[in-house]
Amino acid sequence: MTEFRGAFTALVTPMTESGEVDYEGFRRLVQFQIAEGIDGIVPMGTTGENPTLDENEEDKLIEIAVKEAAGKIKVIVGAGSNDTKNMIKYTERAKRMGADAALVVTPYYNKPNNDGLLRHFEAAANVGIPIIVYNIASRTGINIPTAVMKEIAKSPNIAGVKESSGDINQMGDVIREIAIPRKKNGGSFFVLSGDDSFTLPLISMGGDGIISVVSNLLPAKVKALTKAALEGRYEEARAIHYELIPLIKAAFIETNPVPIKKALSWAGLPAGPARLPLGKLAPASEEVLRKALLGMGIIK
Repeated sequence: MTEFRGAFTALVTPMTESGEVDYEGFRRLVQFQIAEGIDGIVPMGTTGENPTLDENEEDKLIEIAVKEAAGKIKVIVGAGSNDTKNMIKYTERAKRMGADAALVVTPYYNKPNNDGLLRHFEAAANVGIPIIVYNIASRTGINIPTAVMKEIAKSPNIAGVKESSGDINQMGDVIREIAIPRKKNGGSFFVLSGDDSFTLPLISMGGDGIISVVSNLLPAKVKALTKAALEGRYEEARAIHYELIPLIKAAFIETNPVPIKKALSWAGLPAGPARLPLGKLAPASEEVLRKALLGMGIIK
């Protein structure tokens, strides 16, 4: 199984002011991430506004990401859907176009029972590409219980989970009950935080890294935090964690990716507006975000 350990960026999809995808801007963002030493990128996830992209746009974004990555970093492509048939199609596309893995979210809106969850992810695993399960109840309306995750993890090609449950105890259970026993038996199950604020605590419990939002702006800093923690240099990791906390809080002051796209624009990186139904950042939220960026010296 390919290793998915370290710092990965949940990449934004830059747009023009007229609402078109900025493909050259996207290429610049991928190049920026590579130059800053990130371990991998995750295009077309929640942060990439996947629900608003059409298939032609998605095809072009995957093509650019894979071509620019060129084996230097991992590419984990968002391939989720609340329709299992479409999820399979998107996962097959990720495999065909050369992605290292597919990120498959818990089916949203449908709220499947445990049998449905298990069969959905078994179908993803059967495509034959490593699958990162994306557990994010706040977006999907359903959490994957650890007992069900243990069953899902038995399927071949289930490489790990992006844990965005917001429950540090559940994250610990997944590590203790799935990842640690798997590693003891010579296998692997990678547990990645989906929340920037949990990067350090997750790794300290035995987790493997982060799929980060703030690394859109500060990839080298997030990589440094993750690397220090994974190597057991917790004093260094803790210092970076506390340095990043004001930005992390500001980046989630409103629905992601609205704040981080505004921050990228202020920092001179391609981002543009979010597509509807996501709206503009409120003036009060802009002030909080600006203060965080000023405090870190990102803008002047």
